[in-house]
Amino acid sequence: MSAEYMHIGIPITNKKPGMVYNEDAKFWCSNPDDYDYKIEYLAFEDGTPFPEEIYREMHAAFKVDDLQKYIDDADRMICGPMPAGDNAEIAFVRKDGAIIELYHEI
Repeated sequence: MSAEYMHIGIPITNKKPGMVYNEDAKFWCSNPDDYDYKIEYLAFEDGTPFPEEIYREMHAAFKVDDLQKYIDDADRMICGPMPAGDNAEIAFVRKDGAIIELYHEI
């Protein structure tokens, strides 16, 4: 298995300049490359399909070579897998108490 750090996701209540809106999932997102430490700020709206723990707690995101192996290794699945653009999928899991976003290019 191989995982590469991508960003830390931090839910916020006030949008930051430059955030992009995801209409399908009802949330705003910053570009992690715009911030030191690769921070992805997330502002969720009412009706988002994401579970509450995703929009209440921080997560660490990793690009993985085998999504299913990391899902199987997790303590609990939170949500996903789901499409993330045209050529990727993501899943959110709990591992050792932390929320982990798994990103896999397909």
